[in-house]
Amino acid sequence: MSTDAKHLKMESPVGPIAVSAVEAGLTYVHLGADEVDRAWGPEAATPVLESAIEQLEAYFAGSLHRFDLPLAPEGTDFQRRVWRALTEIPYGETVSYTWVANRIGSPAAVRAVGAANGSNPVAIVVPCHRVIGANGALTGYAGGIWRKERLLALERGEQALFAA
Repeated sequence: MSTDAKHLKMESPVGPIAVSAVEAGLTYVHLGADEVDRAWGPEAATPVLESAIEQLEAYFAGSLHRFDLPLAPEGTDFQRRVWRALTEIPYGETVSYTWVANRIGSPAAVRAVGAANGSNPVAIVVPCHRVIGANGALTGYAGGIWRKERLLALERGEQALFAA
């Protein structure tokens, strides 16, 4: 994390979350943020971070379907192309890794798309949880399959499963 980055934490239905940002925008959404204080130092509010927390709270309440935040994640050109494609997946829908590879004009790069999806540093805001296996299986998720399942349940309106 950049030394000029600031962070805030919040509690969520999928556990603690920490968000980090630099002046240019949001750089990181860390799921399971219990260890963040030790690694990132004290919390410090910025307008981007306050907006990120507000929007995440609205998302978890079911009232926000698309984030509107300046983003500044670090990644390769290929990763950024994948992450941009992920933002095009509609709320409540899922797509395959093949769909993403085709969307970015690299149909043979399905495995590379999977790797880029897995290294998405701004999870939830850039909805990598909406990418599933071609057979419909909930394949890997850096935040844990249980979180992916709950995020998709929230987006499908299955509040009972989401609250479990």
